[in-house]
Amino acid sequence: MIILTGGAGFIGSNLLGALNARGVTDVMVVDRVGDSSRNLKDLRFSDLMRPEEFARAIERGILPNRIEAIFHQGACADTTCTDGRYMIENNFTFSKLILQFALANKIPLVYASSAAVYGSSRAFAPSRENERPLNLYGLSKLAFDNHVRSIAARSESTVAGLRYFNVYGPRESHKGKMASMVYQLYQQLRSSGRARLFEGTGGYSDGEQRRDFVFVGDVVRVNLALAEGPVRHGVFNVGTGQARSFNDVANIAIARLGAGATDYIPLPENVVDKYQSFTQADLSGLRHAGYTENFSSLENGIAQSIDAWNQENVTIGD
Repeated sequence: MIILTGGAGFIGSNLLGALNARGVTDVMVVDRVGDSSRNLKDLRFSDLMRPEEFARAIERGILPNRIEAIFHQGACADTTCTDGRYMIENNFTFSKLILQFALANKIPLVYASSAAVYGSSRAFAPSRENERPLNLYGLSKLAFDNHVRSIAARSESTVAGLRYFNVYGPRESHKGKMASMVYQLYQQLRSSGRARLFEGTGGYSDGEQRRDFVFVGDVVRVNLALAEGPVRHGVFNVGTGQARSFNDVANIAIARLGAGATDYIPLPENVVDKYQSFTQADLSGLRHAGYTENFSSLENGIAQSIDAWNQENVTIGD
């Protein structure tokens, strides 16, 4: 059996789809299924639990004996959330319970961290001097990364944290305001023909702020690769290693859709001091861990995503 938390979510459902494509269907999905339930309609899994039920099953020792791997993708990913208790319970306490279970049973654990831990930093290697989260979400992810660092090296099984940069791709339509900017720009262009980008910030001109946009299919491949093979410990960046501008994203989407234009709007005052104008993953740690696959170009990833999103709109309606 595979355990997959957040299995109905964006990255989790893509991971479940990849497992299904390998013929793996004995998967326990752990999630609070709401709007994301649409992501499970075409996927196969053997069990479905809410996180609270799963936590009780761990505490009571009633989970199946043979668990091949745990992919822990579930979290509160709302970067605007200010409820400290809720954030810590979901992103730290629950994660710690899963970690302890994995370590005790020598089960490979690959979990989702975030590039939000870097916050205001201009360097993006996973080392403590670069970790400066700007919001509660980033802080909660860093807290768990640091907990992992303190104990995982003694583990006999894999414990790998993946700091996702700006992930985009199929199955994210349920995320609303927390969907990737690639998806949001696609939706803007479809509905109005206009892509809205921020005016210049942090020394960058209009729309020239740069992020490391990574296609979800690549993120899934990293998860699967690290859960297999030799034992690995650590926190690794998952991005392309190449920053691209928001103008690039808009122009690629416009070309793919065949029409559209770009408008520039002011950055809201309430996020000025929390806005990252530049991110770019340092992949040296991931490469040193043995992951050698190339990452999709922004052009190729957006093309695949738009084709999938167009099909999703046909399937579920606008």
